[in-house]
Amino acid sequence: MKYLHTMIRVTDPDATLRFFELLGLKETRRMESEQGRFTLIYLAAPGDDPEVELTHNWDPEDYAGGRNFGHLAYRVDDIYETCQRLMDNGVTINRPPRDGHMAFVRTPDGISIELLQDGRLEPAEPWASMPNTGAW
Repeated sequence: MKYLHTMIRVTDPDATLRFFELLGLKETRRMESEQGRFTLIYLAAPGDDPEVELTHNWDPEDYAGGRNFGHLAYRVDDIYETCQRLMDNGVTINRPPRDGHMAFVRTPDGISIELLQDGRLEPAEPWASMPNTGAW
């Protein structure tokens, strides 16, 4: 058995694509179905096999709560640098990496993304004293 991908439904594929590109993922392939009225965009981290499938249904739908979806998790080389890059680009850090190990952010559609430090960094400011913002 081999893990292939995780699918999330998105309302704004361009905004969601920009978000995942900030995390370092790249588009690997795209498929559009005129008959089915949807677009599938596949993303992966460089050198990694599992993909995130962004599903954009062309007809508007409300995806409140991510349809009980929990979160995606990514290991990062430097959680402080990653969170700073996201913040500098307007992304809210919902759960800052106060412990030097774990943070949470959300996609433009409210899907929770867990960032986990490869190893553990010493707690550092401004992260160590930064409060949570919203839900994660």
